Amino acid sequence: MKQLLSIAALGLALAPALSREAAAQAPCTTTIGVVLELTGSAGESGQKASKAVELAVRDIDTAGGINGCTLTADIRDAQSQGDVATDVARQLVEIKKVPVIIGGVTSSVSMPILTSVAAPGGVVQISPGASSPAFTNLAEQGKTGGWWFRTVASDALQGIVAAKYALDLGLKRLSIIHVGNDLGTNVVHEFAKAYTALGGTILSQVPYSENQPSYQPEVTKAMAEQPDALYLVSTPGDGATIARTWISQGGVQKFMLSDGMGSEDFIRTVGTQYLNDAYGTSAGTDRSPSTEYFARAFTSYAGLDWQTPAAGRAYDATVIAALAIAQAGSTTPGAIRDGIRAVLDKKGTVVYAGPDQLKQALLLIGQHQPIRYVGVIGAVQFDKNGDITGPFRLWRIQNGMVTATGEVSRPKMDGLIKQVSK
Repeated sequence: MKQLLSIAALGLALAPALSREAAAQAPCTTTIGVVLELTGSAGESGQKASKAVELAVRDIDTAGGINGCTLTADIRDAQSQGDVATDVARQLVEIKKVPVIIGGVTSSVSMPILTSVAAPGGVVQISPGASSPAFTNLAEQGKTGGWWFRTVASDALQGIVAAKYALDLGLKRLSIIHVGNDLGTNVVHEFAKAYTALGGTILSQVPYSENQPSYQPEVTKAMAEQPDALYLVSTPGDGATIARTWISQGGVQKFMLSDGMGSEDFIRTVGTQYLNDAYGTSAGTDRSPSTEYFARAFTSYAGLDWQTPAAGRAYDATVIAALAIAQAGSTTPGAIRDGIRAVLDKKGTVVYAGPDQLKQALLLIGQHQPIRYVGVIGAVQFDKNGDITGPFRLWRIQNGMVTATGEVSRPKMDGLIKQVSK
């Protein structure tokens, strides 16, 4: 009996150790949260961004995973609505306990996530597309807590680039129709300052409310003084309705378009024959081996156009988050936040996108060596507000196709800012 008791006691003594060993041998998973506009007005961009996130997760796992764990992404649909975005983000943080949220693509989805969930909850948020200057303002006021980052430049800069592009095209007298939200107001404010400083004349600025059945009054007002072109700051859905009304009322068939307006839906709805003198600006890339890798890999993986701005930026956002988790050595949000800038160290070994390069990055992090991830959009650096600077892509529509006409590099962007600030 004593021998049996001794064996039983030995078993009880060994049980905790065996449990720990079993736990150590069991596979583990690190989950990041993703909130994107898979449906609704921004669904086209959100779906491409989602596929880019999936590709980044696949590449990280092929490279060996994070801190011995498999990386997974819990992707939720914001339905292009701020209240929905807040609800699903809260579920990810409070129930799934994710330390990082990637998203959204638009500012109207990203802002409520930041103010209602990420900042108050102490969770890192990286957006691949939210370009409103309002995020910079919040950070300057100390209201983001340092939890906010974005892999897209502010619309304040896009407005300056668009102004220079319009004048280079000989468009010296413009009318503007813009969505009356934070996006439209801020882009137009910066555009107007730069455009007039560089010698252009704005004939009218007409805001509009979203999802109207008709925009005839706004179009009539903007057409009154016969501008050289219409600068349309909108979303593809409303923008197509406005452009069709403009054309049907005899407006000049020359357009300047804001970021995201070169979408297939917009071009198809308006009609390719009316858009051969349509020009636009969007966030660009400083090409690198990562860009070349992504162009091949994303097309193969998703069968989609890799040049959609949100796609490459979503890939980079996900990789930066994953490398920051590895740098932190844990899933503690504060350590991950600090790790984000660490994996973009200007003095570190340069590493690029793709499984082989990411394997090297993870090896260097494990050896406590500094790295500098140079992504699909180039060698980004986040400032104290979580912002990056440029570059920007210039494009036009011809025969229903969007083609690049040039790039505004970071150095050129800095020079342009100085020029219009004099």
